[in-house]
Amino acid sequence: MAREQSDHGAFMEKLLLQPSPSLHQLPLHSLTFAVKDIYDVEGYVTGFGNPEWAKTHPAATSTAPAVLALLRGGATCVGKTVMDEMAYCMYGENKHYGTPRNPCVPDRVPGGSSSGSAVAVGAKLVDFALGTDTGASVRVPASYCGILGFRPSHDVISTAGVIPMSQSFDTVGWFARDPVILNRAGRVLLQLPYVDPVKPSQIIIAEDCFQLSTIPSDRLAEPLFKSVNKLFGGDLVKHAILGDYVKEKVPSLKQFMTKENADQEYNIPSLAALSSAMRLLQRYEFKNNHGEWVSTVKPDLGPGISERIWDQALRTTDENVDVCHSAKTELHAALNALLGDFGVLAIPTVLGPPPKLQSDPTSLEALLVKTFSLLSIAGVSGFCQVSIPLGLYDNLPVSISLLAKHGSDGFLLNLVEILYDTLQEEVGIVEKKGH
Repeated sequence: MAREQSDHGAFMEKLLLQPSPSLHQLPLHSLTFAVKDIYDVEGYVTGFGNPEWAKTHPAATSTAPAVLALLRGGATCVGKTVMDEMAYCMYGENKHYGTPRNPCVPDRVPGGSSSGSAVAVGAKLVDFALGTDTGASVRVPASYCGILGFRPSHDVISTAGVIPMSQSFDTVGWFARDPVILNRAGRVLLQLPYVDPVKPSQIIIAEDCFQLSTIPSDRLAEPLFKSVNKLFGGDLVKHAILGDYVKEKVPSLKQFMTKENADQEYNIPSLAALSSAMRLLQRYEFKNNHGEWVSTVKPDLGPGISERIWDQALRTTDENVDVCHSAKTELHAALNALLGDFGVLAIPTVLGPPPKLQSDPTSLEALLVKTFSLLSIAGVSGFCQVSIPLGLYDNLPVSISLLAKHGSDGFLLNLVEILYDTLQEEVGIVEKKGH
């Protein structure tokens, strides 16, 4: 199916859902948004990134509450966006519907699975867009397309009317170019009143996580440090070796501390174990949700995704699933203790720039596994995370992520709004130095 290239191939279909009429000014008045084709919209088939899924499922009879909330908030929905098949990839390439074109770097992948939503925002086709984030699917495309992406605390926004991928990790996420719009859309989705910003109590830079990145750590962490110093004072910034802390505080991960995880170069063993635990539980829940459909229909799946579903997910047993749940509980408590009420953890969103289009699936799979060492921190703890663009390094988009404790979404959204302009000024200074 050919996508309209004037729209960067971002949309599955255009539609127009008007906001609810109101006598007073609504928070999202005059803003447009798009929704990933994983959300139910009444009267439309939810396609889940695969034509055989669309053929074997009826049109939705109601609209997902998250979409309704945005319409009630005054925004206009203009279309459904392309996604990776069955939400099971983080790169954004779809063999059936084409790959939405990354507006920041057209020869690179846009990131997935919420590829079309990120591209629609990055290409200025909409003001904001809904994605979902189970393992990576808002944070990675936000990073690769050079925009803001927010993964909320787990279970704080209803996922009713959203096709499940893995319920232990599924979240409603969103993208924007502007931190004010990111905050406004977030407050509508989270049903939060506007409150005055709270100064963070500490900002912890996870030194070991920055050393994993292929981007020099000072190019990522320095603009943050200088911005925090200007706005709040440098004494707020602390440094930690997150891997050592997690190893000590999350004993269940011993089950996943394989020799391979320990020996790999450029690796943090405890976070590699966290990645293994998260991906095991994700595979197990995906199989429970969709294994029967996949086995019955035998859909044509793209490279990488086919292996991930047939060879991995559908062969997963319940062995060690209870250990994964223990690791979730332990990590949640450990990061609560580390951050406290208004503490923030800073990590790179991803390990490096977006890969080239049509890269070798084996190397992409290896990169996915390693990147999950960073992505699984919020995934397993259930904490909220925002990916913030930090300009270009070697002409490719780079970003940083901030995490806050579960339920601190409003605090984190406000913090991004306060930090953003100063952060971009500091990025400009670093870029001029030739970093």
